[in-house]
Amino acid sequence: MHLLLISSSLVHGFGYLDHSEPDIRRFLDGRKRVAFVPFAAHDHEAYTANVRERFRRMGFEILPVDDLERAEAIFVGGGNTFRLLKTLQERMLLDPIRGRAREGLPYMGSSAGSVITAPTIRTTNDMPIVECRSLDSLGLIPIQLNCHYLDPDPNSTHQGETREVRIREFHEENATTVLGLREGSMLLVEDGTATLLGMKPARIFRRGEDPVETVPGTALDLTGF
Repeated sequence: MHLLLISSSLVHGFGYLDHSEPDIRRFLDGRKRVAFVPFAAHDHEAYTANVRERFRRMGFEILPVDDLERAEAIFVGGGNTFRLLKTLQERMLLDPIRGRAREGLPYMGSSAGSVITAPTIRTTNDMPIVECRSLDSLGLIPIQLNCHYLDPDPNSTHQGETREVRIREFHEENATTVLGLREGSMLLVEDGTATLLGMKPARIFRRGEDPVETVPGTALDLTGF
C-alpha cells in the first residue's frame, strides 16, 4: 500500500496544504487524476471547489469519488471524523476505498481523512456530531492515529484532560498503539514500513509504557506494533 497521512492541512504560517505540497508531489509521482472525498465537511460542493483549485495549482485534476475506478490516487479531506465515517458507511464506500488502497492506489488523507485509515476512529479529537453505525474504519494501518496532537501548555490554567491523558484513557480499554501526529507532521506508509515526515516529531503511545518521541526521517516497522 501507498499512504500519505497528513496530520493537518493547515499549519500556522502556511496556506492550505502549503507545508505538505513537496511531499504530495513526490507521493503522486506523475499521477494526475485524484478522486476527492469531501464528506468530512457539511458543504461538499464548496469543499470540492476549494480543493480542486488548490490541486489545479499543483498540476492535478480532481475527480469525484464516484469516479474512483478512473482515478490514479485518492485524497480524503479533513473535517469531522464522525461525519466522514457515517457518510462513507451510508454510501457503501468503505469497501471500495479499502480495496483500491490495498490494490496499490495511492491514498492521501488529511486530519479526519488520515484518522480513518486506522482500525477505528476512537482516537479522533472530534465531537460525535452524528452517530455512526460503527466506529470501525478502513483498517489500512494496524495502529491508531491522533492527528493535531497537542503537548500540554505549562503556562495554561486549563484543568481539563490533556491529549496524553485521553490517550492513556484509551489504553485503559484498548491495547492498540497510538501515534500522536503533531500539526506539520505526516506519515508515509510504503508496503508495511512507515516513515515520519514533516516539521515536528511524533509521539508513540503503547499500553503500559511511557510515550516515546520519534523524529522526522525515522522509519517505523508497522508489523512491530
